[in-house]
Amino acid sequence: MLIPVISIALVLTFVSLALAASLAGLFFAFSMSVIGGLNELGADAASAAMRSINRRILNPWLFLAFLGTPLSALAAGIMTTIAGRDGFWLYLAAGVSFVGSFLVTAAVNVPMNNALEAGTLSWGDYAPRWTAWNTFRTLTSLAVVALLGVALFLWRG
Repeated sequence: MLIPVISIALVLTFVSLALAASLAGLFFAFSMSVIGGLNELGADAASAAMRSINRRILNPWLFLAFLGTPLSALAAGIMTTIAGRDGFWLYLAAGVSFVGSFLVTAAVNVPMNNALEAGTLSWGDYAPRWTAWNTFRTLTSLAVVALLGVALFLWRG
């Protein structure tokens, strides 16, 4: 028996929601506690700790949430459209996730992490700017959660 396309879309929407919430929580934790805790260690220790965190965070679980959120939301939108329904909120969630998380990370946070790793950016210059952009990623990830919530709320079966 084949699974109806709309059922696949619904599952993908829930997957997107879980992944987006995971990212929002990760980004939130960094902005609200990790960076502040590192600041209390002093610049040298904070830099060393953040370099270690940046190396450790590159793992399959991060990539699943980081890449999976926009891709699963997009796939849910496509499946919803194929099923003859409006995928607007899903496409919007995919776009916001891609721009607010993926592009900001690639354009701002990763280059700053690389500069910190290379020793070309001081902790004093790194922490405030990195945290501001990370807070932006937090807010956009929370917006993605809300957009996916709207999509599910409007779901009619």
